Parts: sequence; C-alpha cells; structure tokens
Amino acid sequence: MKFLSLMLGLFWSVTATATVLADGHIGVTQMTIASLERGRNLSVTIWYPATEGGQEILLAESKLFEGTRAFRDAPIAGGRYPLIVVSHGSGGRIEDLGWIASHLAEAGFIVAGPNHPGTMSRDSTPADTPKLWERTNDLSEVVSALTAAGQWSGSIVKERVGVLGFSLGGAAAMELSGARANLEAYARYCDTYKTMSDCTWYAGGKGYVNGEAVSTEVVDLRKIDKVRFEQSNLDPRIKSAVLIDPALAQAYDVESLKKIGIPTHFINLGRVGGVPVAVAAQKLSELTPNSELINVDDAVHFSFLANCRSGGPQLLKSIGETDALCDDGGGRSRTDIHAELGEIIAEAFARTLKDVR
Repeated sequence: MKFLSLMLGLFWSVTATATVLADGHIGVTQMTIASLERGRNLSVTIWYPATEGGQEILLAESKLFEGTRAFRDAPIAGGRYPLIVVSHGSGGRIEDLGWIASHLAEAGFIVAGPNHPGTMSRDSTPADTPKLWERTNDLSEVVSALTAAGQWSGSIVKERVGVLGFSLGGAAAMELSGARANLEAYARYCDTYKTMSDCTWYAGGKGYVNGEAVSTEVVDLRKIDKVRFEQSNLDPRIKSAVLIDPALAQAYDVESLKKIGIPTHFINLGRVGGVPVAVAAQKLSELTPNSELINVDDAVHFSFLANCRSGGPQLLKSIGETDALCDDGGGRSRTDIHAELGEIIAEAFARTLKDVR
C-alpha cells in the first residue's frame, strides 16, 4: 500500500464555480451521518444521476488537482438505482475520487463515500491506520443511512449494493466482502518488507490531527487489538466489490478468502510482475471464488488520484514533496488511464448490480 502524502492537505479547496457548462448532469451533495462507533459525525459525499438544476461547481479543485464538474443539490433523476459505497486511500479524501464517482453516476449508480477520520487528509496518524474495523463500520453506516426511510431510500435498490475501495479503502472493501485480516501475518510482512510505505509509516515520525502536524511514535503491529483486527466485518448487504490495489495483500486469512460469496473484481495499477507486494492481488484473486484480476498497464498507484493541473510536478518539487503524485507509468496520460479504469469498473458493477427502474 502506497500511502498518500500528508502534504496533500495543503492543496485542497472545497469547490469552485465552473466557467464551462457540464457535458452531463451529475448531481452531488454532501451530508453528515452519525457514527455510533466513532461517537462523532461522518462527512459523506453523494454523486447521483440528476435532472436540470442545482449549482454548477468543480468539486475538490485545488492548486495541485483538477476538480470534478457536477451540480450541487440538483434534483435526482427519476427511477431507482443501485448504490455503490466508496472508501478512499490513506491520507486522501472522498471528494478527490469524484472522477470515478461521476463516471459511475453517469452509468446509472448512486455513489456515496465518507471521509474516514484518522486516515484522511490533514487527519491521519500511524496509530489509527490499522483500525480497519472503523473504516468498515463507516461504510456500513453509510449504507444504513441511505437505505433507511428518508430522502434517498426511494431512489436506491436496497438489494443491489456494491463497494469500491482504493488502497487502504480496498482493504476495507475486502473485509466488507468477507475477508478477514491476520495480525501476525501483517506484522511478519512488515518485518520482511520494511521499506514498503505502510511499514515505514508505522515506524513513526509525523502525522496530522485536526489539521495540525504532530509527532508520532512507532506502531508495534503486534500490540494492536488482535480481536478487533481479526474480527469479521462482513456486511451481507454488499453484493459486489471492486478492489483497486487493495492494502494488506499479504495478510488475509486464506480460508476467509475462499468463503467470499460475492463477485470480486481486483484491479492492480501496473503491469503483471511490476506491482508492489503490498498491494499485489494475484494470489488474492486466485484464492477468491468468482473473482477476476485486471492489470492496467502504464499505471502506478497514484494513477487513481485525480488529474494533476498544469505545473503540478513543479509545485510538488517547490514544497519538497518526494512522492511523485502526478507521475504515471509512462506511455499514457492519466486521463487515458482514468478512461480505461472507468469503463472496467462501471462494466463490473453493471454485470453484478443490474439497474432496476
């Protein structure tokens, strides 16, 4: 798992007014839901097929990244749609995945995701990172909030819910699907691959709490709450999963993988043999029934982030950021990679979460 740089928090802005009319009418809205697990509210962003109306915006445009055009609070289009819940990567934000969420909304899905406290931009620490049970609970609470009686329930086909996860979000999506992590296996992985980004992150240094930089201590993985780390987080409402570079790839219990009962679609960003061991999904796919694995050539882990603006690499260099957040694998633009990923992901969900009107 390649963690998103903590420096990303310097670049975010919430929205900017668009100056060009959108090609399609995708609605976006933001809400909060109460989390009993966390004892606080979760910030949730929802993308959906919309009719004319709403304020045209660029969601999450920043100095570094391009925003995603949508219409804030536009009326939802008539009909009923499958729901896809999305989990962002460590150190990221759900708004930055607007490029794929908008593509899925255009394909006829309602797409919703929370910002995960403790593992998001400007609020991220090594100690919070391995608490996957918090992330899975966030996603389940989003499903519950949107499918309960209320504004969204009449537009969602409750029997057709999928999950999309990237990196650490991919690990959360794995667990919602029925995979269970093994703590000792994860600790042994970091013993062996000390230079992997998640393992260096646990070595401590700096994190963020409430937007402020803090010093952090070494995380001893073997001292994590073993019962909670290894518990089942299966949500039987999830009927399909798409997992992009899923974290903890070396740490899942084999028997739990063999028992996953829903279609799973693994995507690795990079050529076969060129994907970091932290997120390599070939073995996971081989062990999981009714699964497939697709490698996206000319992509790297950061290719799943939003498109960088012109001058992005120079901006990163100017602040001393060493992660090549704007670089891809070579040969294709990130726009082209996103187009391929969008089609792969939308097609996978269309096959397994057929629309009901």
